[in-house]
Amino acid sequence: MENKMFCYQCEETVNNKGCTIEGICGKNDVVANLQDLLIYLLKGISFYGVKARNLKVGNYEADLFVAKALFSTITNVNFDSHKISLLIKKAFQIRDKIKATFLGAYKAKNAGKEFTEGLPDAATWYSDDIGDFVKKGSNVGVLSEKNEDIRSLKELLIYGLKGIAAYTDHAYILKEKDDTILAFLQEGLAATVDNNIGTDDLLALTMKAGEFAVKGMALLDKANTQGYGAPEITEIYTGTKEGPGILVSGHDLLDLEEILKQTQNTGINVYTHGEMLPANAYPGLKKYKNLIGNYGTSWYNQRKEFEEFDGTIVMTTNCIQRPKDSYKDRLFTTGLVAWPGVQHISERSENKPKDFSEVIKKALILGSLEEKPGKKLVIGFAHKAALGAFDKIVDAVKSGAIKRFIVMAGCDGRLKEREYFTKLAEKLPKEAVVLTAGCAKYRYNILDLGDIGGIPRVIDAGQCNDSYSLVVIALKLVEVFNVKNINELPISFVIGWYEQKAVCVLLALLSLGVKGIRLGPRLPAFVSPAVLKVLVEKFDIKPITNVEKDIADMMQIEENLVYETNVA
Repeated sequence: MENKMFCYQCEETVNNKGCTIEGICGKNDVVANLQDLLIYLLKGISFYGVKARNLKVGNYEADLFVAKALFSTITNVNFDSHKISLLIKKAFQIRDKIKATFLGAYKAKNAGKEFTEGLPDAATWYSDDIGDFVKKGSNVGVLSEKNEDIRSLKELLIYGLKGIAAYTDHAYILKEKDDTILAFLQEGLAATVDNNIGTDDLLALTMKAGEFAVKGMALLDKANTQGYGAPEITEIYTGTKEGPGILVSGHDLLDLEEILKQTQNTGINVYTHGEMLPANAYPGLKKYKNLIGNYGTSWYNQRKEFEEFDGTIVMTTNCIQRPKDSYKDRLFTTGLVAWPGVQHISERSENKPKDFSEVIKKALILGSLEEKPGKKLVIGFAHKAALGAFDKIVDAVKSGAIKRFIVMAGCDGRLKEREYFTKLAEKLPKEAVVLTAGCAKYRYNILDLGDIGGIPRVIDAGQCNDSYSLVVIALKLVEVFNVKNINELPISFVIGWYEQKAVCVLLALLSLGVKGIRLGPRLPAFVSPAVLKVLVEKFDIKPITNVEKDIADMMQIEENLVYETNVA
């Protein structure tokens, strides 16, 4: 059967090769091909954007649009063909603007001469017909690059850029900016339409993407902490209480804050879900008495959990799944998230907050939730809180009470193989501490693993972008123990990946020189054998195997290895 689409950007892609009829995520071939065209046009915009920036001119609207549009193509974000078509039409307008900016600057700099260099098709193709959009998208997607290794590196780069775009967009929403990151997004995209680019240049750009991934995560960390304070170690409730309820899922803290403000004195209780769990540790958010705690677990359980939650539900960013009819009428999307037939909350305008009145109205109509008991979780170990307990951690390492840190960060997912991460946490020796961030933690954050001298054996830094906190903690250990790099510490990395933000985190770690990362549950389908060989040789990337073997390998620490600090 001829491919109707081709997508292999997520970990669950069919047979670990590619979705060709419909996405495992639920996107149909029309949506997939429209997304491919949108990315293609972003490459065209970036072609002009890079050249304009080289002439010291640019278009800020274009810079922001590229980031937001890239984010909209991440797995489990936008499933609405109409909304994607509107983005494509906007892309043509943006491309015309940045093209005019560049050509005008070029002419002025070159004494009226016209630009005569060849233009890539992504910078010139145009249609106003949606049928043409779908057809063109089917011809310019992943498989349009015939060289397997070039294709592999281009896709690895693009997926990293998508993750960077997501983190950067969140930061810009909170008014924290770094325009060099927006510039790099265009540098990376423009490189993928260069027919002369080789594997060495693409590999270098991919490593550069890792550097900008660190910058993007640091920018968002700054935005979150300046807006809501540094996360505090916090014990939160995971059940429900009597009273109308709103469940907020995704990653957008400003959306949550606006919902909390607009539901004060209404009798409505607000709960977090999925990657919104860490919001409960921010002083600027947990001060709201109507923020009750967290309900539910990872994104892939949402169809069951949303059905059982009798209030309204708001999806603020990615991770939406095909909604069931049983809750579709009480589900709302906002931001870049969209699903056909689901009510959408419009963007902010003129510095006014979003209007969540329809969500609130529906919650009041639905009435009270039943009280359901839940467990308590301890969260909030972002870098400031963790470093506050650093003396205790250092002493535990020096005494041998802590022999290994296991960084288990990244994404969760449906596959049964992901039980590996739960079993790994359960079977780790009592001298091992898990450092985690992202929804991967839902595989083990409810386990009672105890503590080491008051240090929890699962240290939860927060959302996937808070992998930055894990980097800060590791780099502080490098400094304190006076070793050359992270690889000389008693620390191992086991990354669970699902979508492109986890790819971004992986590239960030590689850019910092981290070696020996275990990646699972499966290696990415978009990494060709030759590219994998390079990553193995350069960074010792390896697949997860089985729990017992991996624990044995990771816990092999020289008995006579003594860590001396460089502080008194």
